[in-house]
Amino acid sequence: MTWIITKYALTALVVVVVSEAAKRSDRLGGLLAALPLVTVLTLVWLYLERQPPAKIANHAWYTFWYVVPTLPMFVVFPWLLPRLGFWWTLGTSAALTVLCFWLFALAVRPFGIQLLP
Repeated sequence: MTWIITKYALTALVVVVVSEAAKRSDRLGGLLAALPLVTVLTLVWLYLERQPPAKIANHAWYTFWYVVPTLPMFVVFPWLLPRLGFWWTLGTSAALTVLCFWLFALAVRPFGIQLLP
């Protein structure tokens, strides 16, 4: 139980540090948010929990493919925010991300990359 509490605390600390940095500096907050900190922590947790190397490698592999279709959101969000307000922009960006993910998954399927079940 101590281990899972430690994982929660350290992972939450990363989110808090990024959000606090973003309040002070747009650039620093963006840089920290762009770093794959949660992925790195996840890889460390998997390794420390003695998961097989194939499992750890698969996590990194799929993380890459799942990140790519989320990128358009970061272009659309700042453009929509002054036009729609925060909540509508967030919802629209989330819907766009789902659409981009679905289209991307269909596009990479012929190359043997299965992102959808």
